[in-house]
Amino acid sequence: MGQHEKVATSLAGAVGEEIEARLAPVDAELERRYPGDPGTRQPVHTVYVPADAFTAGTVRSWGDRALALLDEHAPDPASFAAVLGLPDDLAEPVYSRVRDKLEREPVEDLRVDFEDGYGPRPEAEEDEAAARAARLVAEAYRDGTAAPYMGIRVKCMEAAVRARGIRTLDVFLTGLVEAGGLPGGLVLTLPKVTYPEQVSAFARLLEAFEEAHGLGAGRLGFEIQIETSQSILAADGTAAVARMIQAADGRATGLHYGTFDYSACLGVSAAYQASDHPAADHAKAVMQVAAAGTGVRVSDGSTNVLPVGPAAKVHDAWRLHYGLTRRALARAYYQGWDMHPGHIPTRYAAVFAFYREGFEQAAARLARYAGRVGGDVMDEPATAKALGGYLLRGLDCGALDVAEVARLTGLTRADLEAFAAPRRGDLTASPK
Repeated sequence: MGQHEKVATSLAGAVGEEIEARLAPVDAELERRYPGDPGTRQPVHTVYVPADAFTAGTVRSWGDRALALLDEHAPDPASFAAVLGLPDDLAEPVYSRVRDKLEREPVEDLRVDFEDGYGPRPEAEEDEAAARAARLVAEAYRDGTAAPYMGIRVKCMEAAVRARGIRTLDVFLTGLVEAGGLPGGLVLTLPKVTYPEQVSAFARLLEAFEEAHGLGAGRLGFEIQIETSQSILAADGTAAVARMIQAADGRATGLHYGTFDYSACLGVSAAYQASDHPAADHAKAVMQVAAAGTGVRVSDGSTNVLPVGPAAKVHDAWRLHYGLTRRALARAYYQGWDMHPGHIPTRYAAVFAFYREGFEQAAARLARYAGRVGGDVMDEPATAKALGGYLLRGLDCGALDVAEVARLTGLTRADLEAFAAPRRGDLTASPK
């Protein structure tokens, strides 16, 4: 037995109580403003379809058209890998998973578009389109053909189109309620936000709808599209996007970068409007910092270069889209927007390659951390959080299988979730 050290203190217990009381409001504010990631699945992309083009077969049609492009321009793992520069060991697992995804779940998130993709229409025509969209979305969820997430993008809260946006939202949501209720995967998108007050007004609209139908408070959330310079830097020099998250009063679910509107707002020439432009990088970095810890997810934008035409053009467009998606993933933008069925093969190829190429190392590191076994990297609780999140995202999108993750980590999904979303002040806890 070693000698026991004498322990002495100088502060009275009342000092600790004073500090507790002093910081209690801060503790409450931290919990309210920064609840952490919600722990739900984040789709890897959002597809948007003009309201007049949306049909009951849209999701399946996108998958079939994407498969047809693969059959025509990359009919086997080797040819697809050659186009994208995939290493030999990833060619077959990525290609087979892409084809399976396109057959099983071609679209993860779909937005019926009543904004730029739809444009101004006669009032009666847009009313009818909104009611039709509600009926089709409700039917899709009932018969099992829906994407995991579906919803609409309405016109913005600017004066010229505000009333129309409000009415379309009302018609669509009312139609869903009357068709049996709001689906669990419902997502709403508010575009072209410039001032936080527009966000708070939209939140009030949703609150009023909940009250009108006896829904639980906060049932309806929405994404905020960042498409104006004023949404990043306000007139007073502050980051307006951070205030927008707070203005949503807990209803904000995502910040989506609008590649072309934002670039045009800054005067970027059309030929250079892309998600890897320095202006885009700056905007998304501000969005990312503003959203960190709030539970609001960040999504990248899209490319308008479509994989259509002869094989050479399709392959060039695929390489561009694949490279942009891989670049976004490395920067922790785990979602983006796709504009054409030809984009989704390379969306999934990039996502699957990203998770599969780092899977074994991530699994080994998390297994060592969970077992308190040393290795060549000294990981900390925050890294374990990142590793757990990485593996969960790979599982959710289909890049990884439950059995292989369990085999290499010795962990269950519940274990991964505990690492990925530790309680505040409990980052050192291990679920094992």
